[in-house]
Amino acid sequence: MTANRSPKYSRVLLKLSGEALGGKNRGNICPEAVQDMAQQIREVRELKVQVVVVVGGGNIFRGLSGSIRGIERATGDYMGMLATVINALALQDALEKIGVPTRVQSAIAMSQVAEPFIRRRAVRHLEKGRVVIFGGGTGNPYFSTDTAAALRANEIGAEVILKATKVDGVYDCDPKTNPRAKRYAQISYLEALQKQLKVMDSTAFSLCMDNKMPIIVFDMFKQHNLRRVVMGEKVGTLVTG
Repeated sequence: MTANRSPKYSRVLLKLSGEALGGKNRGNICPEAVQDMAQQIREVRELKVQVVVVVGGGNIFRGLSGSIRGIERATGDYMGMLATVINALALQDALEKIGVPTRVQSAIAMSQVAEPFIRRRAVRHLEKGRVVIFGGGTGNPYFSTDTAAALRANEIGAEVILKATKVDGVYDCDPKTNPRAKRYAQISYLEALQKQLKVMDSTAFSLCMDNKMPIIVFDMFKQHNLRRVVMGEKVGTLVTG
């Protein structure tokens, strides 16, 4: 149990990578990994916290790696955006099966499977207690889902971006290769940029810095960590001004 009686945040944006939905095997969609994420999101929703999710598509297709293999970059990016919608639908299915009402909104029009992204409608869904899942990235090539997360967080008035990863925060170097790697409990945007720490890509990071949007990088593969972050426990790394 946490010492706090009420959550620190009332509206959060959770950024999930496609690789996270692929589970430990990092292949396509892992039902167990998706179900675990859905359970953690339900825990937070039960605290009356409004949750929006931006999902990546790297477990299915990544535009940049596709361009390296000869696919035209813009085409590859659109393919990657479609992959994020597949992941969004998988997460929606897992959430609905455990009683969490959801809506998927896509930046690319596909009315048979998802609503178009409309900011005011998304906010209304949140007010009604629904989890809103954003797919399709920004709808534009050359922009990552990190940028989509930064953009949507500011548009819908989220208080914080929760970036779910497989490590427990931001380190000064790769903790997998260097056992002496130092983890930061808190770091400023400027310091993270100067040290070239890969918190997000530069476009996404600039959006957050310019709009004073805090980012918490944390390990979502540890049970109940999402709830702990929302309750204000010192989990992961806080990136702020």
